[in-house]
Amino acid sequence: MQASAYREARRELRGQSAHGTFAARRRALVELTDEWLSDVFTESGAPGCALIAVGGYGRGELTSGSDLDLLLLVPERAESSIGEVADRLWYPIWDSGVKVDHSVRTVPHARRMAASDLKVMLGLLDMRCIAGDDDLAAGLRSSILGDWRALARSRLAELRETVDDRRVRYGDLADLIEPDIKESFGGLRDVTVLRAVAASWVTDVPHQGLDAAHETLLDVREALHGEALGGDRRPGDVLRLQDQDRVAEHLGVADADDLLRLVSDAARVVAYATEITWNRVGRLTRDTGVRALRRRMRRSGPERTPLADGVVVHDGEVVLATESRPDRDPVLVLRLAAAAAQAGLPISPAAVHRLSEESAAMPVPWPDGARDALVSLLGAGPALIPVWEALDRVGLIERLIPEWGPVRGAPQRNPLHVYRVDRHLIEAAAHAGERVRRVERPDLLLVGALLHDIGKARPGDHTEVGVAIVAELAPRLGFDAHDTGVLCALVDHHLLLPEAATRRDLDDPVTIAVVADAVGDRSTLDLLHALTESDALATGPAAWSEWKAGLIDDLVARTRASLAGESVPGEPQVALVHADLVEAPGLQLRLTVGEASTQVVVAADDRPGLLADIAGVLALNRLEVRSADTQTVGERAVSAWVVHPLYGEPPVQEALRQDLQRALDGILDVSARLATRHHPPRGPSAPARVDFIADAASSADVLEVRAHDQPGLLHRVSTAVTSAGAFITAARVATLGSEVIDAFYLRRPDGSRIDAADRALIVSTVLEALHPGPH
Repeated sequence: MQASAYREARRELRGQSAHGTFAARRRALVELTDEWLSDVFTESGAPGCALIAVGGYGRGELTSGSDLDLLLLVPERAESSIGEVADRLWYPIWDSGVKVDHSVRTVPHARRMAASDLKVMLGLLDMRCIAGDDDLAAGLRSSILGDWRALARSRLAELRETVDDRRVRYGDLADLIEPDIKESFGGLRDVTVLRAVAASWVTDVPHQGLDAAHETLLDVREALHGEALGGDRRPGDVLRLQDQDRVAEHLGVADADDLLRLVSDAARVVAYATEITWNRVGRLTRDTGVRALRRRMRRSGPERTPLADGVVVHDGEVVLATESRPDRDPVLVLRLAAAAAQAGLPISPAAVHRLSEESAAMPVPWPDGARDALVSLLGAGPALIPVWEALDRVGLIERLIPEWGPVRGAPQRNPLHVYRVDRHLIEAAAHAGERVRRVERPDLLLVGALLHDIGKARPGDHTEVGVAIVAELAPRLGFDAHDTGVLCALVDHHLLLPEAATRRDLDDPVTIAVVADAVGDRSTLDLLHALTESDALATGPAAWSEWKAGLIDDLVARTRASLAGESVPGEPQVALVHADLVEAPGLQLRLTVGEASTQVVVAADDRPGLLADIAGVLALNRLEVRSADTQTVGERAVSAWVVHPLYGEPPVQEALRQDLQRALDGILDVSARLATRHHPPRGPSAPARVDFIADAASSADVLEVRAHDQPGLLHRVSTAVTSAGAFITAARVATLGSEVIDAFYLRRPDGSRIDAADRALIVSTVLEALHPGPH
């Protein structure tokens, strides 16, 4: 077969109807490529040599965007004269335009390379002879397998390190919105790793569902490569947002969300098999040689240690006791899960399979033992996650809690969220497990954390939907009317504390009264406080900070005092904390550089536009504002800013003070300077929202701005407010990831409240500032 004929046939395969044909198309592509390369090898005249496919091609996993990994294996006697023969082989392949990774080796050379390079070893474990001397190829394969098994203990430890490093770098495939199908944990690379572990003979791997999951991921990768090539792009393995709808169409899946669910389900199978396998490898290679341990196990067998009623530990995994009857004991599945999580041990695949096949339906309402086991499982902290995933993978969670189905694998298209909905919920429960000592009812905290976002992935407001779901679900779980009411309150108000703390004036009695009225009592307040922390920590790093934690702690302390009938304690206010700057005349500025952030405190004679000038000078000095609080005391205004340099080191204090003084004196035109500043391009974002919040403060009108962060944004907004005739008496600024949520407390310059007409003018002026026309 000529190269031109091969290229044409390859294009025809790529153009075939995609639905349901991916596996057949991969097989056809491998056969076509084998045929072509066999002809090229024959024409090259390479007596005694063998042409070998390695890596993905060796496994038969070619896609339309794959490279060819080839090895020309030569006998030692011909090594010195092989150059001309190799050229006759490689040149036609290069001329075809197909990307190829090739090498020429003798058997000893290939073995040395594999011994020193784990990647080479893994590729050779999947070798397959395409053409030439089968005996030569078989000799290399036998030697490579022997070397791999002889050095299994050290090489598997090295391989485990690469898996862990890759997981940190690429994340978990089951949970990501834009996953790398190949490199993310639970992806195609881990299937290859499992094959290598099995080839070591140290332990076998769980096979249930693995082949189907592998084929699913290969199909997704094939569709992704086809989409890239259709758009004349270099194929990659990252499932980008912009490709997901088209890839879903190629696969015959309804939409991008269903595609991500499909990927998540497959990835969970691979991830579970991977974790079980590495647990077994670690147990078998720890403290003793593999052969010695196997001999000991053959003599006496591993012990079976009781863990709970009907549950034992066998060979380092949690299994069902011999006498267990899942069909007669509906609580057994939760009892086993709780025991495994509390012990920090994996559930054996055989136990998971048996429970999925034989478990009896749970009575309604749940028996006390079932509810207690659920709480124990949720309270295990991080050990909860792999156990929950093992049950969820085979549908046991949805059978226990049918409302779990819609959130299972559901993506969250929010830049703050790291995880999909279901993983976020169990992460929140895991974090809540570390906070149970702070509340009177740990059970309500743990279950509330699990269910706080249960209304997502359904039509309507997720909080309202969630409250309705929990109102029906909690009694089924065995909670009485009072506890059901508390759980509904936790779901209803799970965003209350962060919103109030970061967007409202904590010195305003209205703020405290609104929160106190919503939570009702101190016990619920403590539950909501712990849930808020758990929720934020499970969301992602951009959702939690020391600053936010401090605000919420202060809000809770004030609300707690109010609920107890005590006077609300005044927080150390900005002006009091920095009284020395307030009392000193003129402009005062203090810059404090910390490990994680930098604080800038400014005190000056108050005047319209002061906040805008400060924000503009910070932007000119390339300082990103992460948070800010302002306060007016008599004729003086003080503001405390938490900032972070866009790059490099923060400016020195005196240089920053001089820039601000020049701005206040009218010498430095901040707006003009910012307008000439080059800003990096940014992608599309949701439209900004600007609203006045009714009854949010007793002595001012609160303007809330929600927008995508931009350099100089706070300066533009503050300038717009001032130009619209309003006076900013206080502000609370927060940047969460790439989103800003700023609250401005406004009055007229004469101190009066702002009427409806002026409110409309302020809103339109701010919106214009947020979306300026071209300069």
